[in-house]
Amino acid sequence: MKKAGTTAVVVLCLVQFVDVLGVTELICAMPKILASLRAPGACAALLLTAYAMCFGGLLLLGARIGDRVGHRSALLIGIAAFFAGSLVAALAPSIGPLIVGRCVQGAAAAVSVPAALRLLIGATPGPAARRRALAAWSAAGAAAGAIGYLVGGGLTELAGWRAMFWINLPIAILIAAGVAAYVTGDPQRPRGGGLDLPGALLFTAAAMCLVLAGSELQRPGHVMLGLLVIAASVGLVAGLIWVERGARDPLVPVEALRRPQLRIGAGASFLNTATTSSAVAIATLQLQRTQHLSPAAAALRLVPFSICVIGGASAAAPALRRLGARSVIAVGLGTIAAANALLIASPSSTWLVPVAVAAAGAGIGLSSVAATGLGTEVGEGLRAAAGGVLNTAAQLGTALGVAAVLLLSSATERTSLPLHGPQLGWAAAAAVAISGAGLCALPEAGRLAGRLSRLRQPA
Repeated sequence: MKKAGTTAVVVLCLVQFVDVLGVTELICAMPKILASLRAPGACAALLLTAYAMCFGGLLLLGARIGDRVGHRSALLIGIAAFFAGSLVAALAPSIGPLIVGRCVQGAAAAVSVPAALRLLIGATPGPAARRRALAAWSAAGAAAGAIGYLVGGGLTELAGWRAMFWINLPIAILIAAGVAAYVTGDPQRPRGGGLDLPGALLFTAAAMCLVLAGSELQRPGHVMLGLLVIAASVGLVAGLIWVERGARDPLVPVEALRRPQLRIGAGASFLNTATTSSAVAIATLQLQRTQHLSPAAAALRLVPFSICVIGGASAAAPALRRLGARSVIAVGLGTIAAANALLIASPSSTWLVPVAVAAAGAGIGLSSVAATGLGTEVGEGLRAAAGGVLNTAAQLGTALGVAAVLLLSSATERTSLPLHGPQLGWAAAAAVAISGAGLCALPEAGRLAGRLSRLRQPA
């Protein structure tokens, strides 16, 4: 790979690093942010998920924008939007503008990430160089996940939570300069076709309404408003279905949605993040609230999660060869369920949280690789659309899973149930994960029972 090509790969991997970092960096800072802005605890779910909702909800549209205007132009637009969103968040005087800034950051990531990936592939024409570049891309995402908690917790403790957003401004300028200097344009002319803006906005708005409803239902006297927002979300989903049926260029090709591999892979991707992101978010809040840890100290307890994600992903390839994708997904989700079950005892234990989140990391590492492999078995022409669907499902799993489990935890915190508050949230996440594991393992168990039955039959 030539020097200019190597520099382009580094710049594009930095885009991936910064955008993935944005998903997790606020988690350890959440109590400090809410206290600083005098915001109610019910706002935690909306603030934690605003980035992931817009990132996931607009990801398919972001890829289309790159196809329409050119991926280099789309990347520069995304970087500029990320700069603007970071500035709004850094200057936010209250929780509302901060949420708006996070939404703008997420939308910017939805445009930037698909464009950067396409440019990365174009910058490495040889198969060996492309494999190295894609490995670096994956490593950048894994590294961002590994240090996201530490970056957020450390900056919050050393310089205040606004430092997380101020530091993005010079980084965005440096990345934009790197793109302008070292990243060449698309080898092909931008393609035409519709953007399906109504579909993308309805899809994202429906998800945001669900999270907003969860926040409102946590606030005393706001139950009716929360129910009305849920009704609005149902109406938006109905509008989305109607729009997509008549769209010339729908967000996802109908042919792709008909593939069972994609449906299973997307469902597993959703469950992976819904049952791990929610567990980690609640664990972070509990560590700071019940054990009075600082944001940085709480972040250190979560590092095993990201390290074990890498380990689980490394173990996925040999497991897939022996067991098959559905079985590996089932093992991964079963491990996540066990991790959530371990967390139920965490408030009284200083060592159990690192052990539990390590198990969750190993589980999602296994399951996510298997889900991605299965979901992209759709043929070359549909693979790009399938990749977008899988990434969207993962981001929405983070957003909706965190919102649902935080709502359940908050609503039952002062009850006399045997499991209540965070313990009930972890129990619910464990139940969802083990149910998903059972659904994936059921066909494999049926085939095994059939083989055993045939072996028992007399010759």
